[in-house]
Amino acid sequence: MAKKAMVERDVKRKRLVKQNASKRARLKAIARDKSLPAEERFKAQLKLAELPRNSAPNRMRNRCQLTGRPRGFYRKLKLSRVALRELTNQGLIPGMVKSSW
Repeated sequence: MAKKAMVERDVKRKRLVKQNASKRARLKAIARDKSLPAEERFKAQLKLAELPRNSAPNRMRNRCQLTGRPRGFYRKLKLSRVALRELTNQGLIPGMVKSSW
């Protein structure tokens, strides 16, 4: 089980990313537009830097929905490998069985 504070921090980051996504996208588009004057692009870049760091999407971390574990994460199932194995052994994931040969 992950620390509760780490899971809560990640929830906060997801909320901030969603909240600032449109503003961030607009400022990025202005900063990348070569047809605009350099001064205007620079101002957009400064405004982008003023946004909270945790509102950047690359600061989010994929975590298991059951345990909060950040490593060994399966995106398709939104579970860690440990939780996936436990649920599979209990027969709670349809179509998935423990491998043996």
